[in-house]
Amino acid sequence: MIILKRISLALLVILLFTAMVVFTAGNPDEVSLKLLHWEITSPISLAFTVAFALGWLFGVACMGLYALKIANERRMLRRSLRMSENEVSSLRNLPLSDAD
Repeated sequence: MIILKRISLALLVILLFTAMVVFTAGNPDEVSLKLLHWEITSPISLAFTVAFALGWLFGVACMGLYALKIANERRMLRRSLRMSENEVSSLRNLPLSDAD
């Protein structure tokens, strides 16, 4: 199963690399980006690659923050469960009083 995952990952990387090469070869033109007072001229393929990478990093950062939130919630729930189990255990050890 692990080998199948590695083969799939390798094929995905090869496919992405091939798509990048085809895109770069098909779009040799340059694009001009104006950011406030600066103007940057770069190949279209580089502009798309940078935009893709920044989007990917933003997605990873958002998922990382969500994972931290979930981990914190899980820790708090475990603590609450442990306290509840201790309370139930102490209540079970109390002697029963007669209702006479």
